[in-house]
Amino acid sequence: MTDLPAVRPRARVRASWARSERYGVSPEAVEPVFSGSLSTDSLFYECGAEVLGRLHGTLVNEPLGLMITDAEGLVLARWSEDADINRSLDRVHLAPGFYFGERTAGTNGLGLALADRVPALVRADEHFVAPLRRYTCAAVPVLDPRSGDLVGSINMTTWSDASSDLLLALAQSAAGNTSALMHVRAGGHPVRPMPRGEVFHVFADRLPGAGPDPCPSPAWRAAVAAAREAVAGGRLLAVVGEPGAGKSAVATLARHGGRRRERVLVARPPQAADVGSWLALWAPELTARDTCVVVSGADVLPAWAADELAAVLGTATGPLRPVVLTASTLDAVPASLAALVDSVVEVPALRHRVEDVEPLARSFARELRHRDVEFTPRALRALAAHSWPENVRELRSVVREAVARTDVVDVHHLPPAVLSSGSRTLTRLEQLERDEILRCLTRPGTTAVQAATELGLSRATLYRKIAQYGLRVPGRVADQP
Repeated sequence: MTDLPAVRPRARVRASWARSERYGVSPEAVEPVFSGSLSTDSLFYECGAEVLGRLHGTLVNEPLGLMITDAEGLVLARWSEDADINRSLDRVHLAPGFYFGERTAGTNGLGLALADRVPALVRADEHFVAPLRRYTCAAVPVLDPRSGDLVGSINMTTWSDASSDLLLALAQSAAGNTSALMHVRAGGHPVRPMPRGEVFHVFADRLPGAGPDPCPSPAWRAAVAAAREAVAGGRLLAVVGEPGAGKSAVATLARHGGRRRERVLVARPPQAADVGSWLALWAPELTARDTCVVVSGADVLPAWAADELAAVLGTATGPLRPVVLTASTLDAVPASLAALVDSVVEVPALRHRVEDVEPLARSFARELRHRDVEFTPRALRALAAHSWPENVRELRSVVREAVARTDVVDVHHLPPAVLSSGSRTLTRLEQLERDEILRCLTRPGTTAVQAATELGLSRATLYRKIAQYGLRVPGRVADQP
């Protein structure tokens, strides 16, 4: 690998051209790929359309097309008052309802921004397809401020002979305003910090597999067994599943299952702009004897980085492949890496592995307190009944918070979200009301009648509120009329 610490913009364009050739994109014309179904009911579209609509009002006399696309490069909307550029963009299918990612249109601004997950400016003859060389395109990917997931891009296109010095800055400003508006309308929840990149050694004696496996469910054990079989067979393995389900754990257990002396490094990607130095840190380990790297989150790698990694893996030799990938799905992994994968193992979500909740909770409690911690039957029933939308990661957080406060975990030590099954986003006032109801209901020895009196509600109103918020309070069923 060369020039990893700082991948220059032109190097990104060259890598995109190589991908375009591999995808079989025609350099003569954009082959239209049309979708008759546009998803315009997302928070991203709502906020992006509002930002671009306002911006368009200040640029009506400019030969400029403003576009919003989804994460796959499907153009959701376009704003422009310039008749010439509108007709021209229609001829190359840069219009609502058409896909314009790298696989469809080759190297272009929005396709490159989505592939590398960083802002991109593609000028004139840098485009792969000849008819697109009359344009200059600037695009910026937009990430969900709550989850960090890629949700789409903001793209701006003008003529290639027009001044483009400020085009990328304008697109970055619009994308930033879109993210900020999404943050506000999502309820102002704290923004999930983007990972800065981690590379750490996993020690065999600290793995669950080094002793009794804390997860007894057949689904978990089947996933671990399938992963170990793939690794033992010398196949390059991809472990897929929902965020927080335990993909990295399965990947490391698979490697340590048969070779205790093997070193396993877990590498979590940083922000796209920092991937070059991150790769340089651990890439030499891919040629080291008895070393494996688990690339955790291969689906968020920029396309150029995936290409670099695939080039190294394509020349790797030995009885064991030197890397295991984890991702949400194999389809989400950049094509160059996905093409090398021999086996795929899916890790079931925690809601499908109810048998694992209690042993995991006890294991996490022991990890923090360095001894066993008690859980009341009511607390265990509440944990088992929760759907765990963030999977094992959420369970660990809930348990660590609870055992930091008590030696015996009961329902009143659990956060309100664990005791509520409502799918609707609550207003701030509704959250306060729900939490106060739960505070009263979960207090040891308090009956529903006493809780209703303390809250200033009738008993019937209290039960209506319990149903409204989908509250589950083990041990209260007998109190209900």
